[in-house]
Amino acid sequence: MQGKLFVLEGLDGSGKATQSEKLYNYLKDLGKSVTKVSFPNYESPSSSLVRMYLAGQFGTDPDSVNPYASSSFYACDRFASYKSEWEQKYKKGEIIIADRYTTSNAIHQCAKLPKDKWGGYLKWLFDYEYNLMGIPAPDSVIYLRVDPEISQQLMSKRYCNDESKKDIHEKNPEYLIRSRKAADYCAESFGWKTIECTSGSKIRTVEEIFGDIKRVLSIG
Repeated sequence: MQGKLFVLEGLDGSGKATQSEKLYNYLKDLGKSVTKVSFPNYESPSSSLVRMYLAGQFGTDPDSVNPYASSSFYACDRFASYKSEWEQKYKKGEIIIADRYTTSNAIHQCAKLPKDKWGGYLKWLFDYEYNLMGIPAPDSVIYLRVDPEISQQLMSKRYCNDESKKDIHEKNPEYLIRSRKAADYCAESFGWKTIECTSGSKIRTVEEIFGDIKRVLSIG
């Protein structure tokens, strides 16, 4: 009776929250049993180390915290969410839609390492979360691919050009460029379903992108 886990992944500003909400509502309208989760879970105490990290309390540069330590912050938040919120639903056959997941560690923590270290880190990461911690591996990862420059523009719009509202990842354009390279690598290496969210210098419409999501998931 095990359910399905669909993950929406991408850089900040790529539309993950919007698209995961649309997918959730679409599947509900089809009569599916579905639950939506989002990471980090900022409303839970389990995200306290993540919040400290992103606020710069361990250093204002993402590289101030090594990828294995920061990965653990996020992994423990996911474990807490799984055990307290959606484990039983998943085991009873529900569809789980996740806005970010372990795949976010893959993107943003690989960005701290030279490329020749990515394979070793990713092997450790997936074994750590899916095998040792015991949270489910995704059935499908949808990678919303967006140019880092457009990502920055969308985030600035989100925060009404108040740069102080950005976390240490969002404030660092060079880090976002590295994250984009890592995301492209992971998508190719692990068979993520890539959806281009930009056309030229503009973001595609929400409906256009969602149409592609339905297509790659073979729903509707």
